[in-house]
Amino acid sequence: MEPNTLLDSVLDEAGVSHAGLAAHVNEAGRARGMKLRYEHTAVARWLKGQRPRGQVPDLICEVLGERLHRALTLDDIGLGTPGSVRGPATPLSGFVERATALWRSDEQQRPHVVEAPAVTGTPAVIPVWEWENPPEDSDVSRRGLTRVSMTDIETLRAARAHYEQMYRKAGGVATRTRVVGFLNSEAAPLLRGAYADDTGRQLHRTTGGLVAIAGICAYDSNAHGLAQRYFHQALRLAKASGDRGLGAYVIALLVNQSLFMKEYRQAVAFAESALRAAGSQITPALAADLYAMQAKAYARLGDGAGALSCIRRAETAADRIRPGQEPDETGYVQPGLVNVQVAEALLSLGDLGGAREHAAAAVGTPAHDRGRVHRLAMLTHIELRQGEADRAGATAVEMTERARGMESQRLRDRLRAVREHLAASGSAATAEAAELIDGALRVPL
Repeated sequence: MEPNTLLDSVLDEAGVSHAGLAAHVNEAGRARGMKLRYEHTAVARWLKGQRPRGQVPDLICEVLGERLHRALTLDDIGLGTPGSVRGPATPLSGFVERATALWRSDEQQRPHVVEAPAVTGTPAVIPVWEWENPPEDSDVSRRGLTRVSMTDIETLRAARAHYEQMYRKAGGVATRTRVVGFLNSEAAPLLRGAYADDTGRQLHRTTGGLVAIAGICAYDSNAHGLAQRYFHQALRLAKASGDRGLGAYVIALLVNQSLFMKEYRQAVAFAESALRAAGSQITPALAADLYAMQAKAYARLGDGAGALSCIRRAETAADRIRPGQEPDETGYVQPGLVNVQVAEALLSLGDLGGAREHAAAAVGTPAHDRGRVHRLAMLTHIELRQGEADRAGATAVEMTERARGMESQRLRDRLRAVREHLAASGSAATAEAAELIDGALRVPL
């Protein structure tokens, strides 16, 4: 079920509690000869995505509409025709209201939004299919009270770069509240503002980049359902912008999440979609990352030939990277990233020697602290597999020191995994590193 963020937003606007809505719906039902006994728990279920039966959705519109002194439709409260699928032809105004409702619910830490599980199967695939296929948005202009200027768009671009750097240094847990607050206070009013088609496309592109950062931070905070919804929003914004390269970047984020969720076939399919649909707009850096992640997925599926083919393509694309010619979003594809991805794929295929060579090359290449932690973790694991406990212990110590001060669930997962591998080695040489990791994990987020 999808959380009903529109109903949550209207409830908040109307100043009605869950218990209050239930009581008013019961009262409105009695006026129609209905015997309803809803309580606050029913409203909580509606907010999680459950659809009320019979005439109840209409009663909710009536109750909240009277409170707000305006007529509300079922679409206004997220209870439109059940089973209908939103297509790319949906007016952007409707998408904007749904998107900003999610941002508002996230900023207010609504449990039904923050704790929502990730969707799988067809609901997970539809946003990617819609991005790849027609119809395109022919005109994204909008009438509003505030005229959007290029200065506004430059502000959004600067904010994206700022929050990306904050994420790399401090982690997603600390950064998420800030980027979501910015989306609510700055980006939402602009999306509802006035702009011509060309300005609107740039606005949707820059907002899409910001929303993608919010998704990355949610992913790093273990809020996977929320992260997925942000990525789907960013993909819709990318489509509205007409920038296929941005859409391919967002799909790369979905591929990474699919790998984490062990949806390996989905990861392969999503990467193929990005590579196919973006065409000439895909940059060497992004192509390299997509092929490398495909290699990891194929390796996990036991398809050695597929993995090795993608490794070759990733390395070829990496050789063509020219940093000054890449968009801001692909800055994460730093030298050594493809090496560590390839190392992981080779490790899954049982090629310890090849994995060690690539992991060592990744560690030997300069990177920001966050990326270095992941590279050192991979090298530690390989060194342990090769029986080099002393080397592994020293590598793990460096990894732990680099991770200090970062508020990231993903990095904590990495530390725990390395801790388990160190303990399993049964070597005194790894005891110091394991103790150091224990201390780092005791620090609460």
